[in-house]
Amino acid sequence: MTPLTRRTFLTLSAGATATAALGLPAQAHADDAIRLPWTGMLADDAFEAARLRWTGMIAGGSFDPGDPDFAAKVAAVDSAAASLRASLNPTPARPSLWDDLPLDDPRTGNFSRAYSQARGMALGWATPGTRMYRDPAFAADVVGALDFLYEHAYNERLDRQNSNWFWWEIGVPRSLTDACALLYEGIPAGRLDLWFKPLLRWCPDADHRISNTTIIETGANRTNKAMAVAMRGVLTKDASAIELARDAISDKLGGGRWSLLKLTEGPRDGFYRDGSFIQHEFYPYTGAYGTDYLDGVARLITLYAGSPWDIADPDVVNVFDIVDRSFVPLIYDGLMMDTVRGRQISVQGWRDAEAGQKALEGILILLEGAPPAYAERWRPIIKGWVTRNTVHPFLARAGLPAVRQAKAILTDGNVPEGPRTEGTYVFADMDRVVHRRATWAYAISMCSERIGAAEGINLENLHGWYTGDGMTYLYTEDLSHWNDDLWPTIDPYRMPGTTVDTRQRENIPHGRNYLPPAKWAGGTALDGLGAAGMDLIADGSTLRARKSWFLLDDSVIALGAGITATDGRRIETVVENRATQATPTEGRGWAHLQGVGGYVQLDRARAEVKSQSRTGAWWDIDQGPTTKGDTVPRTLRYTTIVLDHGTNPADAHYAYSVLPGASAAATSRYAARPQVEVLANTSTAQAVRCGRLRLHAVNFWQAGSVRAPDGPITADGPCSLLIRRDGRTLRIALSDPSRTAQAVSVTLPWPVKAVVSGDDTVRLAGRTVSVAVGGTRGHTHSAVLRLPS
Repeated sequence: MTPLTRRTFLTLSAGATATAALGLPAQAHADDAIRLPWTGMLADDAFEAARLRWTGMIAGGSFDPGDPDFAAKVAAVDSAAASLRASLNPTPARPSLWDDLPLDDPRTGNFSRAYSQARGMALGWATPGTRMYRDPAFAADVVGALDFLYEHAYNERLDRQNSNWFWWEIGVPRSLTDACALLYEGIPAGRLDLWFKPLLRWCPDADHRISNTTIIETGANRTNKAMAVAMRGVLTKDASAIELARDAISDKLGGGRWSLLKLTEGPRDGFYRDGSFIQHEFYPYTGAYGTDYLDGVARLITLYAGSPWDIADPDVVNVFDIVDRSFVPLIYDGLMMDTVRGRQISVQGWRDAEAGQKALEGILILLEGAPPAYAERWRPIIKGWVTRNTVHPFLARAGLPAVRQAKAILTDGNVPEGPRTEGTYVFADMDRVVHRRATWAYAISMCSERIGAAEGINLENLHGWYTGDGMTYLYTEDLSHWNDDLWPTIDPYRMPGTTVDTRQRENIPHGRNYLPPAKWAGGTALDGLGAAGMDLIADGSTLRARKSWFLLDDSVIALGAGITATDGRRIETVVENRATQATPTEGRGWAHLQGVGGYVQLDRARAEVKSQSRTGAWWDIDQGPTTKGDTVPRTLRYTTIVLDHGTNPADAHYAYSVLPGASAAATSRYAARPQVEVLANTSTAQAVRCGRLRLHAVNFWQAGSVRAPDGPITADGPCSLLIRRDGRTLRIALSDPSRTAQAVSVTLPWPVKAVVSGDDTVRLAGRTVSVAVGGTRGHTHSAVLRLPS
């Protein structure tokens, strides 16, 4: 097979994605409509083909009624739609359409939820195999519901009364246009024009925020608006609206600055070349707004593919790279890592499994039209994710179209089950580092003057204070750990990996952004190993600390130095805070948790190991109008390992190893004879050496020198440095996470003969390697050097 060009991809998407992959409702000769050539098609045919393509991505099409996976999906859609219809109780005087969703105050968000429920009813009507499929009486009830909502909750005459702009400009427009696409043949003449009048006021285009005209829409918000505007155009046969949404995808109005298809050079919102994704200017959000983006852009590409409104933008191919760079490293057996889910970690109904599922559905939409190299790479990865995750089975949770595509991969004997992704991924543009091995993964969340510590808006993520202060996330074979009611029950003052001031704190107020005045945050990677570090400047405290993590093949080495505070409160470092029923095993300078791994103190400090049950409710951390958690108490048992630095510490430090998957015996052996040597642990430099890996790893916070067995390693500026020696070959990787230097020179303890290969930013003069790091935003530079014989 030859590689697909953009044009070939679009042409294939038009047929393969919409018909074979997604399936289309059998009515109205849908397959014939899609297979008509777009060129020369009558205008009405083109609009109808686009609508059928869209509904095919939502409702799917024909299925094998004997297949339990498909039957269960249809039954779930049927049950939900029937329940919504049974509970309909239009009460104009109140007003309310459903008793539990009074519509008198838009600040509750009930009107947006009501439109979402109307969409659920329309989905039941459009899904083959349900009891209400194409039932005229059921369609009349949905039409009546939309009439009621237009009259009492959402019309062009109403004001939003300080309620959330999102509901007016995105939430309702998306639910309404989807509902109308699904219910289209059951909608009386004239109703669409009526119901869509408020869309012309609140969502006329995808470029601007109507409630605040100074804001240009970006990322997921632009994507969602583009979908609503495009479908309004399709349903009302308004080609200008379809073109307006298409142009917003490429941001023609803004000259491409906020294009959904272009990688950004920063600062702020968008996808970056290193795989980072930022939304709301300062926050890593790959697993929340990023999944919305991926799902939406995949649908938009499919909608427009090969149509009269073709996306003639060569940057469309970037979307495939985004899957590889931004999503695959952050999905662990189908679970989206919480390190990039922002405030959504606090939302009870949207955990890592749901976020991962949505990302996978977006990838499946893209898959059928993807160039062969991408498709061949993704199918085994998807098969591995779906096969390994039996705790949150994808086939039981996804929609009909995604189930059809996933099953095709699972039953294809030519597609192997892909192993877990391995490697070290430094997302320099969002202060995140992810280290992945075959049986475990480790993620680190940091913050700086560029990236906020934690976002709390709409009364969500109320206790997320320390989730960006060096919090660490250990993933093991236990796929339930990070979603089993952990967030409402974990002690929010003791997040794993953090060094904290034990002061009492208030809920994060709406819209408050804390970006510490710290420049150094990031790391570097080499040969699947890594280094990470952050200069901690605590919020509301005099606490300062230099924190490093060195990411090896079987362990993570954590160092802390310069730990200082003067507020009269106790300072502690949290080695671990794990929800587990296992009873910890302790030895001299080590602790072990069955099914998790071992923890070894490298400086012989005494750690407090404590197990206790903790109770909390999702309401405690999320009181948002439309996301709020319930007040049901949940209880989990935690084992916490804490290092006490005392009150007002001055230049305190710590050093410990995390040994994922290690047995108690292996942990004890490691404690007696550690496999690493700490070369330095000061506020100038932190460094380790692992002879087994022939590795030297150093974080220089400023110019300094580290004494290694073969001689000093010296840097004339801040950098994160990895060196591996193999005979006469020296591999080196370096970055400047502080982004303050134009060039950094490192003098090595070995004579160097030549640069064999590497980035053109690397220069050699004797034993000194100089790297031009200016303007590279903390990204890694690497080279292979040759030593004399």
